[in-house]
Amino acid sequence: MLESVLQRIDNGLEGSIERWADLLRIPSVSTDPAYESAMREAAQWLLDELAPLGFRVEIRETEGHPVVIGHHEGPGDDATHVLYYGHYDVQPPEPYEEWRNEPFEPTLEDSPHGRKMVARGAVDDKGQLMMWVEALKAWHAEHGGLPIQVTVLLEGEEEVGSRNLRPVLERYRDELKADVCVVSDTGMWDVDTPAITYTLRGLLYTELTCRGPGHDLHSGFYGGAIENPINGLTKVLGALQDERGRVQVPGFYDGVVEPSDEELAAWKALDMDDTGFLASAGVTTAGGGESDRSLLERVWSRPSCDINGIIGGFTGNGAKTVIPREASAKVSFRLVPDQDPDRIIESLRRFIDDHTPAGCSIELTVHSAAPAIRIPTESRYLKAALSALDAVYDREPVLLGSGGSIPIAAWARDILGIDTLLMGFSLEDDGMHSPNEKFEVTCFHRGMRAHAALLEQLR
Repeated sequence: MLESVLQRIDNGLEGSIERWADLLRIPSVSTDPAYESAMREAAQWLLDELAPLGFRVEIRETEGHPVVIGHHEGPGDDATHVLYYGHYDVQPPEPYEEWRNEPFEPTLEDSPHGRKMVARGAVDDKGQLMMWVEALKAWHAEHGGLPIQVTVLLEGEEEVGSRNLRPVLERYRDELKADVCVVSDTGMWDVDTPAITYTLRGLLYTELTCRGPGHDLHSGFYGGAIENPINGLTKVLGALQDERGRVQVPGFYDGVVEPSDEELAAWKALDMDDTGFLASAGVTTAGGGESDRSLLERVWSRPSCDINGIIGGFTGNGAKTVIPREASAKVSFRLVPDQDPDRIIESLRRFIDDHTPAGCSIELTVHSAAPAIRIPTESRYLKAALSALDAVYDREPVLLGSGGSIPIAAWARDILGIDTLLMGFSLEDDGMHSPNEKFEVTCFHRGMRAHAALLEQLR
């Protein structure tokens, strides 16, 4: 049954690319209210793609952007039941001036691997979710149905922290129950080496607001007598890490799981190009993390702390000698198994209180908190995915860690009681969240084939 499906995918590649481009033209930017109508347009577009395949599909409202939920009974209740997850929202396109073309006018360009699609959302996540949508479409067209039970969950807020996803999972817990969740929002080792991601870091995203005087002050009259909130805030921020890159919040490393000798050996065998990795970030020297760990260990198995933005005082042209009334900073922590976000939040509050200078107060706001995940390598679903990749690629698939965070993975485990299968096809240079974001057509094509093969493996 699979061979005819794969043939249909190959023969229909240009049509699949056209549908992918149609979705990319919808500017579904979740963080900006100006794109509200486009968000609903994207949700409706996906509903219209799924309904003809026999899905009972609806748009469900949340306190933010809607979700799309669909169900296909497949061959019956005894069949494997998969929950497919994807997100239809994208990052803002700014800065516009750095794009070669309009960010929401998808453009096919030549690449060393053949062709690439350039557009906002090309890979994150519209290109990746369209791979499994197209695989479902090919199975339906070839065999008049699907070989397994399928539930689809498409959200519109992943790029803003999935703030309403947890309530959706809790509200529709029984409806979304399945055997495993499948997500394509991760990457490959290289264009010819497929991969399954089996670890993801969690994310604790916070904001610190330091307040001092009741209003802005003249630094000549008050400098040296009043604690400057920017100075006070940076004292706390500077104390978060030591000179070796270790986070100084008490108990921060409690529960951190060290990689096994077998894992370290497997990572070393990947022969990572450290120089190329650093060059992709525009730097030549590693830094900012634990200096006694390899780059892969730092990104895949160690927690981190980063200041993502700082605001306060006068930042316009020229000079204004002001002591501001307040300053704030966005601070994120990437977490690893088995760190507890709630315990770290409480430790962070105490750390801030202990380091806040006299004359200031610092308020901690927690914007999101999700734990890390680790997929058991003995999982039959993981093994099925490896077999599916092996059927499509000439090279043996590898197991990877990831420094990123995908909230659905932890919440599917905690709320629905199921593991998540992370089978993604992005490349390191795809430029997620950056101008000229792209996705290689060869990755898109092979990804469709791999998802079709996974359906066969899960029958």
